[in-house]
Amino acid sequence: MEDLSLAEARLAFEAFGAPAHTYSPAYTDEEFDAIAACSSHLTFNSLSQYERFHERAAGVSIGLRVNPEYSEVETLLYNPCAPGTRFGVTADKLPEQLPEDIRGFHCHCHCESGADVFERTLKHIEEKFSRWFPQLEWINFGGGHLMTRKDYDVDLLIRLMQGFHQRYPWLKVILEPGSAFAWQTGPLVSHVVDIVEDKGIRTAILDVSFTCHMPDCLEMPYFPEVRGAVFVESGKWKEESGDDRGLNKAPSDPQPPNLGGLYRLGGNSCLSGDFMEYWQFDHELQVGEEVIFEDMIHYTTVKTNMFNGVRHPSIGMLHEDGKLEILREFDYSDYKNRMD
Repeated sequence: MEDLSLAEARLAFEAFGAPAHTYSPAYTDEEFDAIAACSSHLTFNSLSQYERFHERAAGVSIGLRVNPEYSEVETLLYNPCAPGTRFGVTADKLPEQLPEDIRGFHCHCHCESGADVFERTLKHIEEKFSRWFPQLEWINFGGGHLMTRKDYDVDLLIRLMQGFHQRYPWLKVILEPGSAFAWQTGPLVSHVVDIVEDKGIRTAILDVSFTCHMPDCLEMPYFPEVRGAVFVESGKWKEESGDDRGLNKAPSDPQPPNLGGLYRLGGNSCLSGDFMEYWQFDHELQVGEEVIFEDMIHYTTVKTNMFNGVRHPSIGMLHEDGKLEILREFDYSDYKNRMD
């Protein structure tokens, strides 16, 4: 697994019982030794970080993150290879002879991508970095491989891996398809608390918050799927499918089309921008009605915050017999102790 912090490395080591494959854009002096102790593989983001810390990583397989300067991730905020990126070393900055203790390269440039994207990306990786492969033991192609999507071409991935192994049989290949493992993890269930209208725009105010519970939807141009609703983009219909989380651009029309059952969905924080638009329902929403955001648990649980003291959603498991088991509830003490 790929870790970015001491807390994640410890979780992998202590809770899952195995040392982590660890990467961070920048390790700190006070945490590095503890991170190394929890790691089997440790990737440095830059040559300067390598020079500073590599002697303190005895017994750990050391790697460098490299930047192939190619990615098909269209949204710049998601693109780790965009100009000016802070991620990875480009080929022109690598010495022809790598330091002896560098055992691998790590390259992450995908986001919920198919095998066809990996096929095109792999050509750039080999073109840029294959001359160093004889000096390495492993290569990590990172995350963002959405292998569990129903239309993912698994056979193509197998052929790509077989061909790569034939060309470089000494290299151990590592993949980190985190999004695939965390695919369709469960919904976020909200309720309509009020419905307000201004300048012809109706907003259904919910008992959840994009700012507090779904910040990924505001900081990235990602629109979640809402069960039983159709997302309207720039005045056009766009139906979200159950297997495709869309990285959609925000609607550009200042006024929504004049359609019944059309709403902005608004959060319950004081931030004016705590809303997303627009969703078309097949009926008029009522106070108390459920509005269900699909496949939101994985980011909801790790990116929530307590801005305004907004209560966090409970975490539960819905069993096949219909029984809902509540696993974790949050209350005032969580907020108070966090701020104390």
